Amino acid sequence: MANEHDSRSVASKLFAILDAFDAPQPTGGGASCAAPRVAAAHASAAAHASATSRAAASARPSTAADPAATPPRAAPAPAPAATLTLTAIAERARLPLSTAHRLVAEWVAWGGLVRDDDGRYSLGLRLWELGVQTPPARDLRATALPYLEDLFEATHEHVHLAILDGRDALYLEKLTGHDAVPVISRVGARLPLHSTGVGLVLLAYAPADVINGYLDAPLAGFLPNTVTSAEQLRRRLAEVRATGIAQMRDEMTPGSSSTAAPVRDRTGAVVGAVSVVIRTTDSSPHQNEAVVRLAARGISRALGFR
Repeated sequence: MANEHDSRSVASKLFAILDAFDAPQPTGGGASCAAPRVAAAHASAAAHASATSRAAASARPSTAADPAATPPRAAPAPAPAATLTLTAIAERARLPLSTAHRLVAEWVAWGGLVRDDDGRYSLGLRLWELGVQTPPARDLRATALPYLEDLFEATHEHVHLAILDGRDALYLEKLTGHDAVPVISRVGARLPLHSTGVGLVLLAYAPADVINGYLDAPLAGFLPNTVTSAEQLRRRLAEVRATGIAQMRDEMTPGSSSTAAPVRDRTGAVVGAVSVVIRTTDSSPHQNEAVVRLAARGISRALGFR
């Protein structure tokens, strides 16, 4: 087990705890079957993870995981899952025992893990309730992460990956550096579609009934530049579909501009959006358009889109 300094974010360590339950059980110890992957549950759980963590940004991006979920409906009872001791969890997650103990306690308090009477841990029902309803957001993040890291290295600005979740853009990943403009986005956060770059992309490629439903409701104004007219927003969405890019300038956070592009799966459906957020300058609107397009296309190809 690694005892040296671990630079992973708290959220990443929390998900390492969950990953420990994905590996097959050692022969002769505990349940013999491996717990099914809780891919989608990571998203919702990350909202909890990011609330408990404020990892300092570094020049190298921090990578916190998180796929979030819609409110759970009735879920089938889980199949028998692996049970692990705290020591086994720490070893599989490659964390010091004291760190694992603290993070496991967070998962137990939230309902993601359950402590048995014998002191062993298993996946909690809350993860199952969330996981059966959410898209494979964890897989999307894992596929996208190398391209997001390349995009960060090219810009050293905020890099986002988001998916559509109801009327919001749900942030699956955020990479950032010391000198990036302050923004309110975080892993696990949901922000309005009409006032964020990734949100504008996701809304533009959403089904017509989703677009119409969104435009029928009042559009909140956050800054003077925020578009709150349904007709103006409809024209803007058409422009995004025509150009394949969204540009936002001082519409959610003062002094920040966003450039975003769609991520497609093998069928051509838009399953996510990637963006770069920088300080607003006279040259900022189209400054990162080429690299954002390149990252989005790379993720799309990795997902099977041709």
